[in-house]
Amino acid sequence: MSMNQTPMSERVHIGFFGKRNAGKSSVMNAVTGQEIAVVSDVRGTTTDPVYKSMELLPLGPVIMMDTPGIDDEGELGALRVRKSYQVLNKTDAAVLVIDGAEGVSKEDSELVARIRRKKIPFLVAVNKRDIAPEGAVHRVREELGLDDSQIVAVSASDGTGINELKERIARTARTEETQKYIVRDIILPSDFVVLVVPIDKAAPKGRLILPQQQTIRDILDGDAVSIVVKDCELKETLQKLGKKPKLVITDSQAFSKVSADTPDDILLTSFSILFARYKGNLETAVRGVTAVDGLRDGDVVLISEGCTHHRQCDDIGTVKIPRWIREYTGKKVQFETTSGTEFPDDLSRYRMVIHCGGCMLNEREMKYRLSCAQDQDVPMTNYGILIAYVKGILKRSVEVFPEISALLDQSRR
Repeated sequence: MSMNQTPMSERVHIGFFGKRNAGKSSVMNAVTGQEIAVVSDVRGTTTDPVYKSMELLPLGPVIMMDTPGIDDEGELGALRVRKSYQVLNKTDAAVLVIDGAEGVSKEDSELVARIRRKKIPFLVAVNKRDIAPEGAVHRVREELGLDDSQIVAVSASDGTGINELKERIARTARTEETQKYIVRDIILPSDFVVLVVPIDKAAPKGRLILPQQQTIRDILDGDAVSIVVKDCELKETLQKLGKKPKLVITDSQAFSKVSADTPDDILLTSFSILFARYKGNLETAVRGVTAVDGLRDGDVVLISEGCTHHRQCDDIGTVKIPRWIREYTGKKVQFETTSGTEFPDDLSRYRMVIHCGGCMLNEREMKYRLSCAQDQDVPMTNYGILIAYVKGILKRSVEVFPEISALLDQSRR
């Protein structure tokens, strides 16, 4: 990813859903003005979700997502339908495309019910208005219980209604949430912030990983000074600065060394902890980490990552964290891993879930995964918090957030 691009996790995710040959790919292409998705008269042309980063005015940077038909058939078709439903978990605004000539199907009604349960803002685009029978839009509206703002008649073939659909999508997807920051709200202009960035073997050559890029950007936007060092350079750098930094932020894998080299009067935290707060799940992750104390022989722990990368010989998710947990607990704990878009719906077999920082997942998908765990009473935490906890430095690592530090004090009483 270029440093000049908006990260996927920060873009509004807009998903197009519908039955095979309802015209969802054609509608999406018409909305974007680009041939993003393959269009064909053959049913089931879209066999996997298609993602496209772009600017959609007046909304801004978005991810447009085309999906397989929700009425696909057979064993392979069922897998494709499952993929479509998985896309819902990251969808900020959904567009259900219905063939106006055929009307509402059972699959359409079931999808709308699912969207409503997930509380996803949505629109219904009644396609093929040029050949649809009179009153088709009214019947769709009545059958699905929509109001006038949720439905628009379009024709992907001649472009009718597409501009209106674009405007409706922008209004539906736009949120007025309070501005969130990674670190800017806890530093002041001209503060020094030291970032400890071990050269991660799993990172693409010549690049910082995404959380590091985003944190540097946030510090710059706060008119503060970022100083980037490797873990082996931290101690000497702090001695030579001439000004005490407000904060040291470290990669979780170097937590122990960085804690030892950072004086007690300097605040310390990790990228993983900052991003847990940024994604809205820091408190839950701090509460969940204590489950590690109750692990017993034979318990199964799920370690989940939001991205995919080539596994190294000392990979953090598959090697280091399992080793640290076994050392900490002294128990014969079993581990399973998932990565990318795969996240189990059924978590009942796991004693706890340990997730990465989720920098590649948007907020909606991260909250979905968290809610899956909460609904099934499975404690969930993240890499940085788990590492800090088993290394005995979590209390220090969250002192920058007094309310979270107080939460830890309460849990120990």
